[in-house]
Amino acid sequence: MEEEHSTYQYPVLLDGADQNSPTSFQNIEDMLYEVFKGEDSNSIDCIALSHFIIALENTGLRRSDPRLREMIAKMKTFTENKQTSGESMMSRTQFKDLIIDNIVLISRALRHQFIIPDFKWFTSQIEDIFLEAQQVTNGKNANYILQLERENPDLFGMSLCTVDGQRTSQGNSTTKFTLQSVCKALNYAIALNELGRETVHRYLGMEPSGRKFNDMELDYNKQPHNPMVNAGAILTISLLQRLIQPHLSKAEKFDYILNYFKRMAGGEYIGFNNSVFLAEREHSDRNFALGHYLKENKCFPEGTNLKDCLDLWYQSCSMEVTCETVSVIGSTLANGGVCPITGEKVLKPEAVRDVLSLLHSCGFYEYSGAFAFKVGIPGKSSVAGSMMMVIPNTMGICLWSPPLDTYGNSCRGMAFMERLSSTFNFHRYEGKRLVSKVNPRRVIVKSRGDTIVSLMYAAAAGDLSALKRHKLLGHDMGVKDYDGRTPLHLTAANGHTSCVAFLLQKCSVCPDPTDRWGFTPEVEAERFGHPGIAGLLRLWSLKDPDTLTAREGRELLDLMVCG
Repeated sequence: MEEEHSTYQYPVLLDGADQNSPTSFQNIEDMLYEVFKGEDSNSIDCIALSHFIIALENTGLRRSDPRLREMIAKMKTFTENKQTSGESMMSRTQFKDLIIDNIVLISRALRHQFIIPDFKWFTSQIEDIFLEAQQVTNGKNANYILQLERENPDLFGMSLCTVDGQRTSQGNSTTKFTLQSVCKALNYAIALNELGRETVHRYLGMEPSGRKFNDMELDYNKQPHNPMVNAGAILTISLLQRLIQPHLSKAEKFDYILNYFKRMAGGEYIGFNNSVFLAEREHSDRNFALGHYLKENKCFPEGTNLKDCLDLWYQSCSMEVTCETVSVIGSTLANGGVCPITGEKVLKPEAVRDVLSLLHSCGFYEYSGAFAFKVGIPGKSSVAGSMMMVIPNTMGICLWSPPLDTYGNSCRGMAFMERLSSTFNFHRYEGKRLVSKVNPRRVIVKSRGDTIVSLMYAAAAGDLSALKRHKLLGHDMGVKDYDGRTPLHLTAANGHTSCVAFLLQKCSVCPDPTDRWGFTPEVEAERFGHPGIAGLLRLWSLKDPDTLTAREGRELLDLMVCG
């Protein structure tokens, strides 16, 4: 039976390389196998499954990612059927069968082709920012209903999800809370998606109000200023009720909105908190007054029932989520309406554009202008203490901590976002010339000269992870610099045994190239006091790795492991 392999070839070449020269491997599965096989194992031609999974998780992918469903199911079957205890080792055929269904995603991840290529470093920076924001102790919980007032003020959670589905979380990221005002943005997105901006904005304005979110005030067109104030949110709900499938019952319309939210969240947890819903309805005098004011000014579409409208809004506000959930919703908005972890196109790009435009100017109550000026990232806050942040084309972030500032925004969430924006160039209006901040996003274009310098630096520093990245990107691991020195010269001279072993065994580089002074890597190892590496290079040069006996292979492996 012919072995199954992907059609996903390995086409990456350095600028100026021979376009007709054959690659070392038939396909990307073989390349991945060669990079991971035999590390810290007792077998040369096996792969340690745990090492592969850890490497994959370090890129930001999770085992729960729906896109890896096939691989995880096969991995579970493999471990259940394993005959021996200890490390799970896979042969080449088993490994290739494991990853074949998800090969494109896996290869992109391990070749650092996601939007945040160095995700492990990025998450360490995020953790530092989170710990700093956690020290903030000011603010008070919302107290208009008991359910919000009695939340533990010490709780603080954060989750982020990039447009490639890379995820990380800190603190109380799985603690449940209600959407509250964050649902305003999501309901507005549904309305735009189903009705279009022309229809929606026949009923709604698009200007910041400059007033409190529940003020009884309309704009010069006798419309709510925007969908993010209470009057605008109530009117948006009436559009969902009366203009989108008006034949649906109350229960069916609730399910319709809930299903939309779940699709934005990629199937992450969304529940319903009935006690919050009942409390909101018991304290609805102000919103009923706003509703009657809208009715007086003939703002509603024909046939709107005010009580049903407010009930549906309170039900939306009372939907229960976690930071994990809202971060995926934010990433769907950041990704132009396509959910990163399912690939489903939930919202039209035009709808997302209009939502983010108003979140930028109206998302943080009376502090919206100052937030846009200082932080420059679209988002929406709520009295529950949550903040849904959207960095377009990059990621969604959710922060949650109940204590609020005088404007009704989470104190810790604000501290986190201000520090994030001062560290990374995520502000919407920061150009390429601003060099005082870090850009963690993928650099699209890299010259051949930059690649050689990066490769040489990784070899000299003994950075095995960077060498693996260069290998997976198809770079020539035996490339020479101006003086004829190769990565093997530098890593041998600096005594990095694991890097020498990687270049010889996994990259099949020439073991004895000479530089402009006639020195080989073996000579460099001797000159700089690394006799073990010199011995390894000498033995490797004398033997043909393709015809090694088991005993000879073990000798070489011992040298590579022990130096």
